[in-house]
Amino acid sequence: MNLLGIFLAALASMIIMGFWYSPMVFGKAWMKYSGMTEKDMKKFKQKVQKGMAKSYFIAFIGSLVTAYVLSVFVSNLSLEAAMQTGLWIWLGFIAATTMGVVLWEGKSWGLYFINAFYYLVSIEVMSWILVSL
Repeated sequence: MNLLGIFLAALASMIIMGFWYSPMVFGKAWMKYSGMTEKDMKKFKQKVQKGMAKSYFIAFIGSLVTAYVLSVFVSNLSLEAAMQTGLWIWLGFIAATTMGVVLWEGKSWGLYFINAFYYLVSIEVMSWILVSL
């Protein structure tokens, strides 16, 4: 296990998340598809502001777990094989299972695609980091 690679892959995932859901990229569309207004978002931010550090910490732990498990699958592969493995993991375990938010929770396909493709980009970058270090 390459602990530095796992740490950096998890950190990269968090950075991608911050960028992906920012107003510059998909943040406004995410709000729209989530049914949130600017007013709702301000209320939400005020509510979670106190626990923001805790939320980021827990999210980082989740990213560390993902990076660790992903490293089990890709650490001994070539870059091309690792990227393919990341794609198949995303398709079979994330894209397919998160479709339930549309089918059973009534969320929009737009929200699904924003969230699902964040995970694709994140897993691919994590795979790249894990085999490159």
